[in-house]
Amino acid sequence: MNTFLEILESRLLAALTRAGIEQPAGFPVKVVAASDVRHGDYQANTAMALAKRLKMNPRELATQVIEALDVDDIAELEIAGPGFINFRIKPAAWSQKVGQMINDSRLGVGVVADPQNIVVDFSAPNVAKPMHVGHIRSTIIGDSLSRISRFLGHNVTTDNHIGDWGTQFGMVIYGWKNLIDIAAIEADPLQELLRLYRAVNLLCKEDEPIKDQCRDELVKLQNGDVENFAIWEKCVEVSKVGLNKIYDRLDVSFDHWLGESFYNKELEPLVKALETAGLARESDGALCVFSGEELPPKQDPFKEKRDGEWSDFPMIVRKGDGAFNYATTDIATVDYRLKQWNADKIWYVVDARQSLHFQQLFDVSKRLGCKADLEHVSFGTILGKDGKPLKTRDGDLPQLADVLDDAVKSARAVLEEKSGHLPELEKEELAKMIGLGSVKFTELSHHRSSDYIFDLEKMVALQGDTAPYLQYSFVRVCAIFRKLDEEISFDADGIQISDEGEINLARALTQFGEVLPTVLDGLKPNILSNYLLDLAKAFHSFFEACPVLKSEGEVRKSRLVLCELTGRVLQQGLGLLGIQVPERM
Repeated sequence: MNTFLEILESRLLAALTRAGIEQPAGFPVKVVAASDVRHGDYQANTAMALAKRLKMNPRELATQVIEALDVDDIAELEIAGPGFINFRIKPAAWSQKVGQMINDSRLGVGVVADPQNIVVDFSAPNVAKPMHVGHIRSTIIGDSLSRISRFLGHNVTTDNHIGDWGTQFGMVIYGWKNLIDIAAIEADPLQELLRLYRAVNLLCKEDEPIKDQCRDELVKLQNGDVENFAIWEKCVEVSKVGLNKIYDRLDVSFDHWLGESFYNKELEPLVKALETAGLARESDGALCVFSGEELPPKQDPFKEKRDGEWSDFPMIVRKGDGAFNYATTDIATVDYRLKQWNADKIWYVVDARQSLHFQQLFDVSKRLGCKADLEHVSFGTILGKDGKPLKTRDGDLPQLADVLDDAVKSARAVLEEKSGHLPELEKEELAKMIGLGSVKFTELSHHRSSDYIFDLEKMVALQGDTAPYLQYSFVRVCAIFRKLDEEISFDADGIQISDEGEINLARALTQFGEVLPTVLDGLKPNILSNYLLDLAKAFHSFFEACPVLKSEGEVRKSRLVLCELTGRVLQQGLGLLGIQVPERM
């Protein structure tokens, strides 16, 4: 099922050929949705762009194009301004498109012609610690991009590259041996591990011999000590149990959990390969990768300016004490994903503050022969109402479980006020659906690079650009069908779209197949979020202007089909954002 955009672009390209208008190599023939529907539904500036290259009058060229353009079956044409070509879709074409959508399980969304093998690396918390509010963005953005990419037909592999190896384990193992509360580790393992880490960290600051003992415990672990390795395994095991409780609440899952430790055996051979290839050399006792000297210093991630002069800023791949670091592990991770998963694209959904690390990682990987498209899907910061990074009164990052609990409580308070008549169990489930949906939608309705204020009162409101507003829109659709006495046949027979409110809703519905693929242009889920808000607004305007249940015959059926499609698109679209919809609230 082709979208109107695809049809119009194909017809426009054919018209240029038919009119004998030569197109420069690589010249894009683009049609876009009109920004102001008073002038039409779609618009093309092809004639203007071509006229400039061909040194012709743009309106004259647009006239030639229109005379050769065969769209009488779907649109009316006009030339606007200096040479824009406007397309106004005919009511019969809207009717036909809606009829096609109601019979299409994909709701007008095509499958990509060239599926890619995409690896999405997201969430990636450190083990032995509870997830905090800072993990919201990576987890939710990564999950939505994975869902959308799969729906569009790509082969997606998700990997939770957890931090399960590193210096913190010296302190955790020391704490396990000397300070552990057995009852606490069984009741709430992540909280107890966090308590151990904080307690030992404090002791290390006060007592140098304890700091040395922690370092010894880490060395023993790295050298394969049986007791320490068993403690480490237990830490990872109980951590995964705690992390999965959060992921289950968020309805997030992964194909793999290949943490840093998975690559330990690959690091020594990797470093030797870097040396052999001449990519790494010793510097002050450490082994480092330096600049390839192919970029201007200002664009080179291996250069930094000191005292007005450009100096080397290498990537350390083996420290002076012989230990490897997460940079070494990340290089090995790229290599594994290329060889084992045949990755065409690897997306790292990680805080923007890691930008320099990823620039260096991608540069080294390319020098090692990586042909895949590597992308850092960066994001900004979650702020409190004071406009500063969100923290607790103690100055710590709020734990994610607490944030989700607060969202559910806020949603429950709104439900008590608006839907107090519902059964208790239903209100409890609704509060979870609305609260968690609100957290996700707030994240995904903002451009990922922007910071945003975490305001639960606004997030769970039924009015405004919120998840509850969209969920309520779906509920309103369900309520229409609960009032029906007769069975409705959802097919294309007799569909007539002619009223302005019907056309506005049909326009919004048919744009689902046009908008969704563009989410992957720049990896911006907020494009889908904004589309769903526009669809909901179009539906509410339609509902107010076009009586549904009081209408009759083909008008009644057509309007019920529009309602049904609205419900389906809202449910599908929100599902791709990882948000569930209730049937009543």
